[in-house]
Amino acid sequence: MQTWDPQAYAQNGAFVHGLAGDVLEWLNAQIGEYILDLGCGDGQLTQRVIATGAHVLGVDASADMVAAARERGVEAEQAVAERLPFHDATFDAVFSNAALHWVRDQGAMMAQVHRVLKPGGRFVAEMGGHGNIAAIRVALMAVLSRHGFGDREDGVNYYPTASSYTKQLKDHGFSVDKIEIIPRPTKLAESGMVEWLRTFRRGVLEGLPQNVREAVISETSELLAPVLQDEEGNWIADYVRLRFIARA
Repeated sequence: MQTWDPQAYAQNGAFVHGLAGDVLEWLNAQIGEYILDLGCGDGQLTQRVIATGAHVLGVDASADMVAAARERGVEAEQAVAERLPFHDATFDAVFSNAALHWVRDQGAMMAQVHRVLKPGGRFVAEMGGHGNIAAIRVALMAVLSRHGFGDREDGVNYYPTASSYTKQLKDHGFSVDKIEIIPRPTKLAESGMVEWLRTFRRGVLEGLPQNVREAVISETSELLAPVLQDEEGNWIADYVRLRFIARA
């Protein structure tokens, strides 16, 4: 299971909320709406939704992330997406950015989101889409396999196609207004691939012996440098996003 360090996330994952302007436009939060931010993380993006005049409640599976969000003044609770502790028909909208691809049981999550939305309420989200970080995952799996831990990357994330996710949403009672796959090569923080791996594959790495962990990080970074590092030394990750608006 993935674990999070809010300080490392703030330093190495700032691009996550920094590039969320388009999905915020799709949300189009209105003054007075009650919105659930599902997978709110450290609350930086939640603050931007709050600034629209909406009443926003953040939830995250990580207690450390919830604490970080609360330090920013965000109202936040710890909960997993598959078991939301809210009454039926509570929210005008459920919003999520860069979180749904971590959810283990997509069907249970969709059922919960549908349940807590008011009739006609919207589910607006951006997540990893089919092909997301493909080069990173192939390199990491190859290095893990070389060290005898080839299965550690299995099932870490779920990156669906637009057609498959549309079907799942409809099967759980949603109508889909719009859904798109969006290739988005993303410049990483100056700390590069090494710290990206430490932050976004922390759960995988924590399960490895210390000496193997450091070797996996350095070897994966070296393997990826020829394809993801530009001539100026910047790391450009092969991100692909899936963005949608659906209604209960």
